[in-house]
Amino acid sequence: MIDTTGQPVVRVVDLVKRFDDRAVLDGVNLQVIQGETMVIMGGSGCGKSTLLRHMIGSIWPDEGYVELFGQNIAELNDDQFDAIRKRFGILFQSGALFNSMTVGENIALPLKEHTDLDDDTINVIVTIKLELVGLREAAHLMPAEISGGMKKRAGLARALAMDARVSFYDEPTGNLDPKTGRLIVDLLHSLRTEDRTVMIATHDDAIAAKADLILEMRDGRLIGA
Repeated sequence: MIDTTGQPVVRVVDLVKRFDDRAVLDGVNLQVIQGETMVIMGGSGCGKSTLLRHMIGSIWPDEGYVELFGQNIAELNDDQFDAIRKRFGILFQSGALFNSMTVGENIALPLKEHTDLDDDTINVIVTIKLELVGLREAAHLMPAEISGGMKKRAGLARALAMDARVSFYDEPTGNLDPKTGRLIVDLLHSLRTEDRTVMIATHDDAIAAKADLILEMRDGRLIGA
């Protein structure tokens, strides 16, 4: 059961973001409680991915603010923000793999950067995460050698590498064939636990089907918030 009385993991307050004269985000407010799966629906270009990127601090608002774990991220120094970043996993729309690294090295990267684990332990974790997404045999391949769907699954494995309790997924089934899309949907549903908080930007009704909270982004505002 979701603890709706607890501290919000993510809180967005009066968020405004403009590109040229267009307000992509126009006074957005929302909060996500620990254990909740929230889906933001909407078509391409509606602002849902922009909102997700504000939540992880990769872009900054013109007005308003974002809190993670009760802290305004705009008020944190680099070390404080890095400490928060370690607590969540991110899947970008493209998978965002580093082309100069093998698939396995991409999965290992957050473990090498943010933990003191030895190489043998990291290799075991990488194997487990790749097996989880059906890519165990692809560990030695370069991103250029795998399909778009495999890149998306590898990106998901990397997002899961740290066993983060907060995850942000941007269009996890975008540009995938139906079979691979269903695999990703089934995998995301299987990962749901009471203490895992998930925020997903998507246009896919199948992902939204089992969400705790479904919001629609329209004209820069969230409908249903």
